Amino acid sequence: MNFNAWALTLVVFIPLVGLGFVLLVPKEDEKSIKGVTLLATIASFGVSLYVLVHWVGNKFYETDKLTAFVSEHGGKHPFEVNKPWIDVINSNFHIDADGLGLPLMVLSTFITLLCVVYSWNHFPEPHNPKAFLALVLLLEVGMNGTFVAQDLILFFIFFEIVLLPMYFMIGVWGGPNREYASIKFFLFTLFGSAFMLLGFLALYFKGGRTFDIAELMASPEIAEMARSTQLLIFGGLALGFAIKVPMFPFHTWLPDAHTEAPTVGSVLLAAILLKLGTYGFVKIALPILPEAADTYAPWIGGLAVIGIIYGALGCLAQTDLKRLIAFSSVAHMGFVMLGIASGTTFGINAAVFGMVAHGLITGMLFFIAGSVQHTFHTRELSRLGGLLTQAPKMGWILGFCAMASLGLPGLAGFWGEFPAILSAFNPAESIDKTELFRGYMVIAAVGTVLAAGYLLWMLQKVVFGTPKDEWADTEIHDVSKAEWIAWLPILGLIVVLGVYPNFLFKLTDSPVTQLFGG
Repeated sequence: MNFNAWALTLVVFIPLVGLGFVLLVPKEDEKSIKGVTLLATIASFGVSLYVLVHWVGNKFYETDKLTAFVSEHGGKHPFEVNKPWIDVINSNFHIDADGLGLPLMVLSTFITLLCVVYSWNHFPEPHNPKAFLALVLLLEVGMNGTFVAQDLILFFIFFEIVLLPMYFMIGVWGGPNREYASIKFFLFTLFGSAFMLLGFLALYFKGGRTFDIAELMASPEIAEMARSTQLLIFGGLALGFAIKVPMFPFHTWLPDAHTEAPTVGSVLLAAILLKLGTYGFVKIALPILPEAADTYAPWIGGLAVIGIIYGALGCLAQTDLKRLIAFSSVAHMGFVMLGIASGTTFGINAAVFGMVAHGLITGMLFFIAGSVQHTFHTRELSRLGGLLTQAPKMGWILGFCAMASLGLPGLAGFWGEFPAILSAFNPAESIDKTELFRGYMVIAAVGTVLAAGYLLWMLQKVVFGTPKDEWADTEIHDVSKAEWIAWLPILGLIVVLGVYPNFLFKLTDSPVTQLFGG
């Protein structure tokens, strides 16, 4: 068996092996705990990078190249694993890489590795690196697995694995209101997951007794299913995914979770966990139930633009730096959902790009917010100011990330927002709500203006001006070595994807065209 057949399995389960070793190391041996965690995350990222390089090097993003490979290898994809697992319900251990999940899987391993690097000297209180890093590794297992799962039961298991680690991360290492925030996060997500599971079971019984996503897409039983049944099943799936995104009005758990979570928890939550919901829409709900998706599209688009405006206005009302960034996520995920709601290849390509761009930019903003809190022991905007004077490097980085977040051309955020807005001008013909979507386009464009408003206001409060008198006798540290190591790769990618977005678009375009081009 060649390495490619094991590659995705290694990406998913190397962190689990690392978790096992971390649990065996005594709590007092922090150096070994950190080293094992770092090695596990490096190995997982290295294998995911190998998969990406192999995919790009062989041009599997081109339909004819991938088709030729599949025909030469008996219908098997380059990294596909499909083994019997739970025979009684016809569920397989089926994982595979494609242009939709591959960028997000690499993003997951990349951000997790940088979180471990950042946390080297930034462990939250109570100080317990063993438990904290064990939860990070368990989170990575769930995140990586979700983006490669091709079986609904496997997808559900990985989707739910992330719930408990994040719950404990917020509940144990969070801020003053951590119990409230963690329970709210847990209950909201669990509620949505229950409806999602019901949708999966309905697809199983109505779609030929299979949980395989590809088989369900091609299932004649689902194609012939009564429209009312399709709408009901899609509603259950959409509710589960929408809470995870989170879409308005299911967003209320997010600001609390972000505000109370430790820095690494906020970064992972923003950069990866929110993408599980949007990925579920693109990978499962829309391709399997396209007619129901067309019916729901105007409603999804409407909630998306409400979220864009509401999130922006919410940012303007905040006094806490992390809470402001959290509300900006509600707005940015609204752009992603608007692209998905358009039902076009153009819009969904933009949505996947927006997921990656948001993961990099907002993850970076939470890193900076954590360092600001670590330095000044506050996130209150009224107590901050003059960061360019006190910590100029951190101030410039915050300014750069704010520009990326508001969608400045030449940076990654532009290619997540602008094409998503443009996609609403001509939604899929099957949706038949062109005028309505053009109205959504105008509203979303107004949201970009508001984004510039709240981000520039945030810069004015934090970066510019003169330092407050209360910090006159405080020794202020600028960007540390560990922070540079964790941040520079993200900053570089924000520029690279902004200047050369086709690197990502060419990965996503072929699978998106196959799923939605018809």
